[in-house]
Amino acid sequence: MKKIFFTVLGLLIINTVTAQNSQEQSDSLMLRKIYDMSLMQGKSYDWLDHLSNKIGGRLSGSYQAQQAVEYTKEELESLGLDKVWLQPVMVPKWTRGSKEFAYVETSPGTTRTVNITALGGSVATPAGGTKAQVIEVQGIEDLEHYGREQIEGKIVFFNRPMRPDLISTFEAYGGCVDQRYSGAAEAGKYGAAGVIVRSMNLRMDDYPHTGSMSYGSTPVSERIPAAAISTNDAAYLSGILKMNKDLQLYFKQNSEQHEDVQSYNVIGEITGSEYPEEILVVGGHLDSWDIGDGAHDDGAGVVQSMEVLRLFKEIGYKPKRTIRVVLFMNEENGLRGGNKYAEVAKSKNEKHIFALESDAGGFTPRGFSFDADKAQFAQIQSWKELFKPYLIHYFELGGSGADVGPLKQGDVVLAGLRPDSQRYFDHHHAANDTFEHVNKRELELGAATMASLVYLVDNYGIKRINTDVEEKL
Repeated sequence: MKKIFFTVLGLLIINTVTAQNSQEQSDSLMLRKIYDMSLMQGKSYDWLDHLSNKIGGRLSGSYQAQQAVEYTKEELESLGLDKVWLQPVMVPKWTRGSKEFAYVETSPGTTRTVNITALGGSVATPAGGTKAQVIEVQGIEDLEHYGREQIEGKIVFFNRPMRPDLISTFEAYGGCVDQRYSGAAEAGKYGAAGVIVRSMNLRMDDYPHTGSMSYGSTPVSERIPAAAISTNDAAYLSGILKMNKDLQLYFKQNSEQHEDVQSYNVIGEITGSEYPEEILVVGGHLDSWDIGDGAHDDGAGVVQSMEVLRLFKEIGYKPKRTIRVVLFMNEENGLRGGNKYAEVAKSKNEKHIFALESDAGGFTPRGFSFDADKAQFAQIQSWKELFKPYLIHYFELGGSGADVGPLKQGDVVLAGLRPDSQRYFDHHHAANDTFEHVNKRELELGAATMASLVYLVDNYGIKRINTDVEEKL
């Protein structure tokens, strides 16, 4: 009897292992098919070419942003998706105006021009510009040390650099971006005449990097102008200040905040064949800053997300769950698109189980970060071996993406594509964020990597392990 029992048990184990191996082989072949299609017959690079070179920078509320809405909607419709639509969303409209100008005056009549760009959301300088002495600080926390007596009437120069010793450049960015975002609001409390912020860039160059800033609750009449200065010129200004603390800086910018205008999220979907009520989202943000063409931030994420659905159509894959591409509007200076999408999803009682965002550039993909619980992450890690032939090794708990963040509730798993980040901040929010700096093969690898993860989530769902098991992981 025991012999029969162990024989049956052995057969069951063999059958189970055989079934698992067969499934793994099937998944491996599917991933190979996805990568082959993206690398040999990809569409993402052509789409990016149009977004970057035919449309250009796509600041929320601009004519170019509307062109991008119309173009991507038309392209999604051409894929034969089950549904494509526009989701209205009110967005802020800020315009830069004519090009900014600045110079350092070391003595009467002795000047040197420096490269600046207005920060997104900043007020303009007075018509004749702003000219004042400069006080250098290393961060917002330094303002209290100097106090109103030393700051009032001066231009505050925030010069804390991104830390070069951090391997994660996004961590380095997070360590100093507060001076860009809140520097003007905080310096204004001490009577500063304006703010100049060292660009969020690890490289020394002549490109000033814009980005969003906020005045918080500061009354409109008390808001001061804020601009970014290139890293080369930040180093020059800091050096010359050590020799001449009485020098003056002049800058002029013509930016203006307007009334909100209507724009759209662009959405397309393939309806699930077995569980259509379960929704998987893949997306990027359609808007960009205006001084480049937004190729890496986030044209790359937009076209990679579109490519995910195109790849499935091309290889004949019929998803079990509804897969939806969402091209969010207004991530850069408001996050209105991401918030609106989550708001509508909640009002409709939609059941989102997974959302993946690409918003870290079109560089070589390294893997993903996940906003998930331990049980969900354990399931996801079981797929990691399938990605190793493509040198995708990074599967870590962490952040996801700004636009998909508002979807986080209950069992929803959020994820972010993580490309190699070492060159990203060379281009981030700068005039050199342009099409020629995106490598076609790297872009296509990213699209295939995203599609592969979406395929696995669609095929297996997001499973939960009971609490006792989860606590042991």
